[in-house]
Amino acid sequence: MSRHLATLLFGFALLFPVAASAVTEGDFQVKDTQSLINLCTAPPNDPLYGEAINFCHGYLVGAVHYDRTTSAPLFCPPDPPPSRNDAIERFITWAKAHPQYMKEVPVETEFRFLTETWPCK
Repeated sequence: MSRHLATLLFGFALLFPVAASAVTEGDFQVKDTQSLINLCTAPPNDPLYGEAINFCHGYLVGAVHYDRTTSAPLFCPPDPPPSRNDAIERFITWAKAHPQYMKEVPVETEFRFLTETWPCK
């Protein structure tokens, strides 16, 4: 391959950014934690970015709201609690550090994180 052609191909490749983690329609079925993490970490240039981020927040917040209605909550956040964005970022970081849970049901992984991070005393 000529040097000119290689340079041209390299330059052409730079015109098309590679998505860090492209969201798929299947991710919205949230069959496992990896799907939820894909939604929560969708890059802003992903065509499904808005839907993915809104779904992520809705899923995680909905589970927390359900827990708050039970007589014996599973976790006890500090007072004042962290912001929603901070708590979700902490969950994403925690989940990525625990790849053994990526094939589990996402709500189970979420509560594993919550009970480990903010246990009730």
